[in-house]
Amino acid sequence: MRFAPAPVLLVALCVVGSAAAADRGSNILPNGDNLLGSTKYPAICYSGYRQFPRTPANTPSVAETKEDLKILFAMGVRIVRTYDTTQFPHAQRILEAIRELKQADPRFEMYVMLGAWIQCQNAFKEGTDHTAEDEDGNRREIDAAIRLAREYPDAVRIIAVGNEAMVTWQAHFVPASTILKWVKVLRDARAGGRIPPHVMLTTSDNWAALGGEERYRNADLAELMRQMDYVSLHTYAFHDTFYNPALQWGPPPNEAGLSAAEQVARSIPRAIALQHQQYVAVKDYLKSIGADREIHIGETGWASLDNSHYGPDGTRAATEYAAARFYEAAMRWTRDNNMTCFYFEAFDEPWKSNGTAGSEGHFGLFTVDGQAKFAVWNLVDAGVFKGLTRGGNPITKTHNGDKARLLEPLKSPVHLKN
Repeated sequence: MRFAPAPVLLVALCVVGSAAAADRGSNILPNGDNLLGSTKYPAICYSGYRQFPRTPANTPSVAETKEDLKILFAMGVRIVRTYDTTQFPHAQRILEAIRELKQADPRFEMYVMLGAWIQCQNAFKEGTDHTAEDEDGNRREIDAAIRLAREYPDAVRIIAVGNEAMVTWQAHFVPASTILKWVKVLRDARAGGRIPPHVMLTTSDNWAALGGEERYRNADLAELMRQMDYVSLHTYAFHDTFYNPALQWGPPPNEAGLSAAEQVARSIPRAIALQHQQYVAVKDYLKSIGADREIHIGETGWASLDNSHYGPDGTRAATEYAAARFYEAAMRWTRDNNMTCFYFEAFDEPWKSNGTAGSEGHFGLFTVDGQAKFAVWNLVDAGVFKGLTRGGNPITKTHNGDKARLLEPLKSPVHLKN
């Protein structure tokens, strides 16, 4: 993002490309199933921080993490994506929680796409230098990723080097050469037996930075694409409702007389079409450089609340109704195209919007206190979460399950022409 089911769901999985070569990690599980590209193993982005501000001290405990993982498992999720290895103890606790849940119940199954945070020198500080990397910090992240992959070989199946670490609108961005350097370090570690041979390697970034836009294309990026085991692509039509006037978000003249709900419903397919164009741009780039790599969706999602660009005074994209319609459409798009989609995000994260109504804190399918948003009301109805809690709260529907109440504040979406 712009910041850093068994029964029913939900998160579809997406693949394009050929089988892994001999010098790559393996997508095949011990039972012979494909991990990525199989509807049996839905995925989701999981950052379980419940408080503002986010600090190491209030990182979710193992017990809290187990509470979350039980919810995700119940809705069918089988792969979770994390974001760093040393800045906070969250990834370590996720892996501990998975191990304990498996020990308690051998039927529990969960795998991890382990993120290693990569950043430039003095990222988020005075004197930020995007031409140099935070080498000590980055090395700690990679070393910890190697350690965790070795300590939890049954769970860690993927290591992602960096999160939106090359796209230039991020405060921590680095050149492709930096990501390439650390991918090669991990490839050497895998070849030398320091991490299990099945671990797949990638970077997770915005579609433009993965070659979708020509300005990012260079020899280092081309080599990075060849060195990775697959491409993890981020695409956010939600943000494009403000930043990209080419997206027809909101009613054209022939839809002006429709209800606000119907206008949203008709705008969502146009949003999906734009995301597909972005995916195709990366696919075409891979073909142009002779890189035979699968493409998976590392992130896509839709915020349900905002007090700025996407709220009532902006594009009006950030509503729980629009988020639900997008979720359904995104799942259909990825499923129909055999793509693996790490949907963003499992739970709302108040730290990302400084505890306010900013969109970055409201991409979750669940609120912080465990209420299921409209996108997954059907799972509550199906009894999927019976007996499960978050923070001691049972999993209930937002708005007390009253759809009329949900739709009451909905306004027509606004298309930006400039």
